[in-house]
Amino acid sequence: MTAQPDHQPDRSTGFNPPMGTLGELREALSAWGFPGDRQRFEQELDAADLDDLTKVRELAQAYRHRVLLRYDAQGMAALARTTADVEDELRRKLAEAGAR
Repeated sequence: MTAQPDHQPDRSTGFNPPMGTLGELREALSAWGFPGDRQRFEQELDAADLDDLTKVRELAQAYRHRVLLRYDAQGMAALARTTADVEDELRRKLAEAGAR
């Protein structure tokens, strides 16, 4: 998994589980993560060199992002978009940029 920018929670729902420690992150993944996230997190953490703090931080951020994304209405709407819809939007934006 590649690290994503830290996702800010949807403030309208107020949802933001505690994820300040690896233990809290594990609990959040079990309770609120996407199916399989907890297992993938454990596998990736097991494979990581724990002396590489940058890698551990990136891994934790990526999975925190997934928990927050799961309860963000805009995030879930973006995930639900079809490939064709995204392609159409990209074509439209490229055409608009080319017309300038």
